[in-house]
Amino acid sequence: MLILEGRALTLEQIASVAYERNPVVLGDAVRGRMQASRDIVEAILDSGKTVYGVNTGFGKLSDVHVPPDELQELQLNLVRSHACGVGEPLGAPETRALMLLRANVLAAGYSGARPVVAETLVAMLNANILPLVPSKGSVGASGDLAPLAHLALGAIGEGDCLLPVYETAEEALRNAGIDPLSLEAKEGLALLNGTQAIVAVASLALQRAERLIRVADVAGIMTLESVLGTPAAFDERIQGVRPHPGQAAAAKHLRDLMRESEIRKSHAEGDPRVQDAYCLRCMPQVHGAVRGVLSHVRQVFEIETASATDNPLVFDNGDLLSGGNFHGAPLGYALDYAAVAITDLMNISERRIDRLINPDLNEHLPPFLTPRAGSSSGFMIPHVTAVALLNEAKILAHPASVDNLPTSGGKEDHVSMGMSAALKFRQIVDNAEMVVAIELLAAGQGLEFRKPLKPGAGALTAYESLRRLVPWLEEDRSMTADIEAVVDHLDDFDIAG
Repeated sequence: MLILEGRALTLEQIASVAYERNPVVLGDAVRGRMQASRDIVEAILDSGKTVYGVNTGFGKLSDVHVPPDELQELQLNLVRSHACGVGEPLGAPETRALMLLRANVLAAGYSGARPVVAETLVAMLNANILPLVPSKGSVGASGDLAPLAHLALGAIGEGDCLLPVYETAEEALRNAGIDPLSLEAKEGLALLNGTQAIVAVASLALQRAERLIRVADVAGIMTLESVLGTPAAFDERIQGVRPHPGQAAAAKHLRDLMRESEIRKSHAEGDPRVQDAYCLRCMPQVHGAVRGVLSHVRQVFEIETASATDNPLVFDNGDLLSGGNFHGAPLGYALDYAAVAITDLMNISERRIDRLINPDLNEHLPPFLTPRAGSSSGFMIPHVTAVALLNEAKILAHPASVDNLPTSGGKEDHVSMGMSAALKFRQIVDNAEMVVAIELLAAGQGLEFRKPLKPGAGALTAYESLRRLVPWLEEDRSMTADIEAVVDHLDDFDIAG
């Protein structure tokens, strides 16, 4: 059980709720903290003061005072009007992550919402009542307004639910015995202002990217073994004089995967090649740099999970301060950085695939890795598929965060495009998983031609996992199912070495 306290969440904690549906509960101190924040909002309402987000309009309409008898209508209209997202809905794990993250922000006690608001989100999450949240429509400031509005719409008993079969939120809440929220002053805004849609999408994709870099090491070593390459460039002393932590970690993983290799021993003496091509020799530098990028991006996102991103924020001395914590710039920049890194990971993987299949680059393996070159095409077209995926990723790697278009009548005149960055990063990770899967298949095919010699222990484990999923390519066949099978079982190739 995950206890929400409004503190930082790790990517692993988010994933445990998103994928495994671990139950969630609010911590003991949360209700008191939220109620104290709510009491400040109520005191302001009683005083008759005009405060943005409490008794005013929003955005360009922030100077318009709303009378007390219209405040509930104001919050309801806010949710309904902002719930105008479009496109494919977020997946079930992403929606669970979104609900978790928003509940955690409310639990921090800076939103001025009653405890029942967070309690309702937690109850819905535990009952697996997932509002249907379209993926497109957020510019990442003032937060993820449209996605979070669709989340709020479900909490008030309107709109559809993603599971089980687009049941309405009203029906789902009734069947689960959960009362729909009746929003009070500021509570609609408390549900809408924030970066949690960006974090939900990106945090799950980021974990997959972290796994993928380890799998790319495995694929790279299998390729190195297949083409009779040398691990000399992975020597610990080389890494020691350029001490980037990611490079050292990658080199160690590569060395460990190749330990006890019979293939290497067979050509270690008298090998005429002094050094391999960069796609093999520079794996510690490239794979290591990707590790460094992902480590930085993880830090950014885990900080964000404990960040109060509402506007205005309610402080315990009674102040309500308007600011810009909802702006997604830190996340957008980080995701654009990660997008470039994962795209380059695809670049180096594609070069290794070419080195495996191209007879002009590798005299140790048959053309296109088929024993019947000419009548069979072997891995010719899987390589073409990898190139197509890479081309798409290169287009998507153009940064979203450098763009800006003013919204809300010019009041919101600089936005982050952080949600665009998250969605395209997710797509790049999807593509990268398929490219690395193709390398695993090609490298495994290459190892067939090294038999009876065995690769290193880690590479051998990966080869055996591969053959449990797909047979070797003795005759041409459609390889779509092969690629999909490997993508679906990438965990099998996350080998420590």
